[in-house]
Amino acid sequence: MKSKLLHDQHGLKTFALVFDKNEEAKESLLRFATENELRGAQVTAISAFSDVMLGFFDREKKSYQEIPIKEQVEVLSFVGNIIEKDGKPMLHAHVVIGKSDGTAHGGHFLNGRVWPTLEMIITEMPVHLRRKKDEETGLPLIDLSS
Repeated sequence: MKSKLLHDQHGLKTFALVFDKNEEAKESLLRFATENELRGAQVTAISAFSDVMLGFFDREKKSYQEIPIKEQVEVLSFVGNIIEKDGKPMLHAHVVIGKSDGTAHGGHFLNGRVWPTLEMIITEMPVHLRRKKDEETGLPLIDLSS
């Protein structure tokens, strides 16, 4: 992955990231977030995956039902955030992908292999946020009181 700091003023930072072919997107993004101490950032991206794992939250099981898509797809929309959980950056993102027949599929982004690239913009906010486990769902939700 290549990155460039586009803006850094008054606690606001904006980065451009360009992922390489065959790179695992989530793993690389979280490594970048750790190295740059991102704890309250918005994330958007477009481009393509050679395969992707989506998720749908099952309320009864309190876990994600995995939806594997093992074919070349376009990333039509990738939006999310990076918020601190237990002292580390955590990615929460949703993605909509398009298949070659024009159909679209979407869900929680679990992981994806980039092909040929993924172009991402990250905007870091001056105030870092934190996540706290919600007892009812078991999910780490943003805690505005922290």
